[in-house]
Amino acid sequence: MSKWKTKLVSTARGTFEVFVKGEGYPICVTHHYSEFNDSGDYFADTFTNRYQVYLVNLKEAGNSSKANYPHELSMFDAVYDLEAVREALGFFVWTYAGHSTGGMIGLLYGIHFSSSLSSLIIVGSAARKYANSSPACIYHSEHPKFEFMQELIETLKNPVLSPVERAEISKQRTKLSLHKPEKYDKYFYLSITKKMSASRMNFFIREEMIFDVTRQLYNITTPTLIMGGEHDVQCPISFSEEMKEGIPDSTFVRFYDSNHYPFLEESRLFKEEIQKFMNKVL
Repeated sequence: MSKWKTKLVSTARGTFEVFVKGEGYPICVTHHYSEFNDSGDYFADTFTNRYQVYLVNLKEAGNSSKANYPHELSMFDAVYDLEAVREALGFFVWTYAGHSTGGMIGLLYGIHFSSSLSSLIIVGSAARKYANSSPACIYHSEHPKFEFMQELIETLKNPVLSPVERAEISKQRTKLSLHKPEKYDKYFYLSITKKMSASRMNFFIREEMIFDVTRQLYNITTPTLIMGGEHDVQCPISFSEEMKEGIPDSTFVRFYDSNHYPFLEESRLFKEEIQKFMNKVL
């Protein structure tokens, strides 16, 4: 697996570390609190065989600029930062693809800047706070594995964890979000490593509690593909169904044998649905 090329993009809003791979039409990918490096990302890698993917480290992640003010760590500011990156790279429009919290950023992107997007891809995400809205969510206090998940997240924030310790705890955390956890090693076999930005995660925990863009979804005018796993414990499938109802030009694909990672759990079908959608919008 080839490495991603590292690019530092200077904008009026700061400098952003961007990793580039593939050829063809540009697709932007990010996540709210992941810290990427040149080993890439499983979600982003699903697009690199046909498209040129720009994997963006947001502020306080990797070698991107630090935040001068707390609000710069918000999802709303992330959208403005991505717009600044797009403009600096010289693209009139591009596709944005987001998984989980990356999808939440994508919804805000579509609501405020649909004219900058040729299309939008939202996977395993939600248009409103999910943690305490549904007991089917593992971040809801009534979920049977809530306490264990919280313990793992807090441990991952520890900056002095050894790489081996971090990898094992991350593995335990990820297994909670797989429909068939025994297949973990089959899904996650590449030498992809990434960290969590503690400052971004801490800000997100507060922001998520008031996040609700359900009444603004009609403002997304770009073609949108919504994909969700039937067994998703992070962003239950009901949230994907809700987005489908709210976004006018949207297509919804349900993955019956997936939890939170349909791009790994049903990778062949996932790529087929992506290609079917992109063939219609490009």
